[in-house]
Amino acid sequence: MAYNDGLDLVMISPAANPPVCKIIEYQKYVYEQKKKEKERKANSTKVVIKEIRLSPQTDDHDFEFKLNHAKRFLSEGNKVKVDVFFRGRSIVYKEQGEAQLLKFAESLLEYGKPEVMPRLEGKRMLMIIAPKK
Repeated sequence: MAYNDGLDLVMISPAANPPVCKIIEYQKYVYEQKKKEKERKANSTKVVIKEIRLSPQTDDHDFEFKLNHAKRFLSEGNKVKVDVFFRGRSIVYKEQGEAQLLKFAESLLEYGKPEVMPRLEGKRMLMIIAPKK
């Protein structure tokens, strides 16, 4: 039947019992599949992570300035990675760094929620905040 119509016989599901076949134009079928895949990719969201760096002794004005940047990033739908970098012997003030990060997260509760709580990695203490849907 496919040969008489000038079309192709395509096996859709070879594992089924009996196998499922369709009489279609194969090139058109491949084109439709590519088009659907491209559309699916376009609709998927791409996660962007913006980074903000603080220090254990960041002043209030600088803290507010970076907080406003984080609010803007979260409202755009991006994740925010906040880190406190300890230079030299300032690693002694781990509690100050953690307090900075927790204060930062508390200030951003209406825009996003902490995805990863503060953790120390080498000389950096990291926290990731995800936007609210």
